Amino acid sequence: MPSADASADTGTAPVTELATRTRPGPTPGAGADCEDTMDLRLPDDFIALFAEEGRARGDAREERKSTAAEADAAPAGDDLLDRVGGWGPTDTPLGAFHLVPVHVERDLPLVTRWMNDPAVAVFWELAGAQSVAEEHLRRQVEGDGRSVPCLGVLDGMPMSYWEIYRADLDLLARHYPARPHDTGIHLLIGGVANRGRGLGSTLLRAVADLVLDRRPLCARVVAEPALRNTPSVAAFLSAGFRFSAEVDLPDKRAALMVRDRALRDLL
Repeated sequence: MPSADASADTGTAPVTELATRTRPGPTPGAGADCEDTMDLRLPDDFIALFAEEGRARGDAREERKSTAAEADAAPAGDDLLDRVGGWGPTDTPLGAFHLVPVHVERDLPLVTRWMNDPAVAVFWELAGAQSVAEEHLRRQVEGDGRSVPCLGVLDGMPMSYWEIYRADLDLLARHYPARPHDTGIHLLIGGVANRGRGLGSTLLRAVADLVLDRRPLCARVVAEPALRNTPSVAAFLSAGFRFSAEVDLPDKRAALMVRDRALRDLL
């Protein structure tokens, strides 16, 4: 499992959502023999009201069909993280920041270059040919939706790589008392010039708040940077996370960092 760092990080999480749609049954009396015994003329205003109600019912049916079609067209597993791609930009002291889901064909060269930076490679362990980063990205993009890899775009410039993931559905959940909808963050800052000047802390706070704003069922944002990566741990602390525990993961001893919804205005 790659590490979650402000200067060099990683991570990885679907539950099948079933939607039932009801189909109206046959109209009562349809097909039955019926014989009119009188020619009843309803008032014009009643006929107009009935027609208006019929149009309203038709509009409602069309709206339901449209909603169902949109749901069917949504990417598989997208609901697990409340559609990260639609969260939109957020304002930060550094400018407008946007999480943009990775398109492998478009973004692979950039991500590969970042992964081959020695400061990143020591924690992410994804250095090498493009195929190494490609496999890592495709496992998420083509997976069940529990992890969404994103580019962090600041004022229109891609400058960081993020993974927003369901910590409660991740292997991490075996190593700490996870709660439903816990959401994890992994981060790396792509350019050397952007490191070591507090940018990571600012963006971590912004993204954690974005998660809490867009995922109302999520009460905690978590991260697990390598305990030895003191700059990363310090960045999370500066971003309003608290140190919760040391955890032994398969590939590292990590610092479990937590940003609580209940404490977001205090830290």
